[in-house]
Amino acid sequence: MPSIYYDRNADIKTIKKKTIAIIGYGSQGHAHARNLHDSGIKVVVGLRKESAFWKRAQKDGLKVMTVSEAAKAADIIMILIPDDKQRAMYENDIAPHLKKGKAIAFGHGFNIHFGQVVPPSTVDVFMVAPKGPGHLVRRTYEQGAGVPCLMAIYQNASKNAKKIALAYAKGIGGTRAGVLETTFREETETDLFGEQAVLCGGVSELIRAGFDTLVEAGYSPDLAYFECLHELKLIVDLIYEGGIGNMRYSISTTAAYGDVTRGPRVIPQSTRDEMKKILGEIQDGSFAREFILENQANRPVFNARLKRDSEHQIEQVGEKLRKMMPFVGKKLK
Repeated sequence: MPSIYYDRNADIKTIKKKTIAIIGYGSQGHAHARNLHDSGIKVVVGLRKESAFWKRAQKDGLKVMTVSEAAKAADIIMILIPDDKQRAMYENDIAPHLKKGKAIAFGHGFNIHFGQVVPPSTVDVFMVAPKGPGHLVRRTYEQGAGVPCLMAIYQNASKNAKKIALAYAKGIGGTRAGVLETTFREETETDLFGEQAVLCGGVSELIRAGFDTLVEAGYSPDLAYFECLHELKLIVDLIYEGGIGNMRYSISTTAAYGDVTRGPRVIPQSTRDEMKKILGEIQDGSFAREFILENQANRPVFNARLKRDSEHQIEQVGEKLRKMMPFVGKKLK
């Protein structure tokens, strides 16, 4: 079982005299920066000069610098920009300022685990990864709670990296909920697998397959949308709140019977075999290589498939039906 750490296990004084640079001000970046600032930590935000987030960060009361300036000024540099942007920014703006005794941190292990970012051996390298979107990291912090986090140490040059990582996690509210210790490899591979096979790839394809099956059988696209997409949130919320058992307890007996008898037919052994292949591609670096090359080529396959899927009938039907429901689609702050 992994070790789990809470407020009592972390001393925020460890980073009280340090300056932390948050590189990026998107979903995670804004939450980390604001939570650390409210925890009494000196924070600077590193952004490109042309970034649309520059004024927003300033409006939030934070000091904003270029990425290079922030990396130079900081003792701890947390990189929270998209995976495909990290290597170039690291090499151009961060690496020149990584002096002995500094620490570099990540919210996801991709670039370290797959060797796209290779920090010098004289700096600490750690990860603090909240298991929730940035708006939730911020909101729960303001409510006096927090989002569980994963923590990993890759390099411990100072012999103090774990204490620094736990203090950082405490600063963003993670130790209020619990911080699970893992490794960069484990976090990266399980995160990629979950996204591809279940949470994003698996779910989106299952939704479209169900919608297409009903529509091709002559049923109303509107009803197919409600049954295969809209109501998914109701089921996911029940699972989120109490696991699969809670969901089965809360739905009708008919639905639960259909769940346990038909679910294995929708996800047969062949699907499980394909999941193992997907995991293997993640483990041996095949997916990382494919993703890196795709971005170097300006994303031709990615862009084409996004465009194709945006033209699927379920998107047009959904856009129409969501206008009937003003409570759906509220922007998250």
